[in-house]
Amino acid sequence: MNVSVVDDSKLSRKSVIRVLPKNWTENLSEGTNGKEAIELYEQGKADILFLDLTMPEMDGFEVLEYLHQNDAKTIVFVVSADIQPKAQERVNQLCAARFLKKPIDKGLLDEVLHEVGLL
Repeated sequence: MNVSVVDDSKLSRKSVIRVLPKNWTENLSEGTNGKEAIELYEQGKADILFLDLTMPEMDGFEVLEYLHQNDAKTIVFVVSADIQPKAQERVNQLCAARFLKKPIDKGLLDEVLHEVGLL
């Protein structure tokens, strides 16, 4: 399973990586913007994608739209500090698996991963 973490903040990427199941970091890739997220997807490196919404060049909403339009089988977890109801609603409409508030709580992430059948 290939996992990608895409966020323009290195600190935020490290924060997500720190709470991932240990065996998920074996095939881990990182990106710093939406264009890199799409490149990782196209290279087959994003079976599971942890995606920020607010990034330069191409934001997380645009990535979700691209994946949705291309019928991607990628499981996307949006990780964002933007917890506004409109943002969460749009994320759900674009078929993200879950919306997770920054910083991610490991216990909550484990619970969510169980709920979606990944653990």
